[in-house]
Amino acid sequence: MPKYLAHASYTVEGLKGLLKDGGIKRREVVEQLTKGLGGTLEAFYYAFGDDDVFAIFDFPDNVSAMAVSMAI
Repeated sequence: MPKYLAHASYTVEGLKGLLKDGGIKRREVVEQLTKGLGGTLEAFYYAFGDDDVFAIFDFPDNVSAMAVSMAI
């Protein structure tokens, strides 16, 4: 399967949710969404700077990769 890299930045509301639920919960949600679309989450990293999250996925097609990217 092809590999995809996604990067995302949290909004103020997203950061509030992250502080409330914790980072592991957010990773679990992304992993469940990925599995639901036939992919696997290879890596999920938090970062400082313009981007808050980097994730590496394996997906069967571009449509699945785009769906998860938009949801993140």
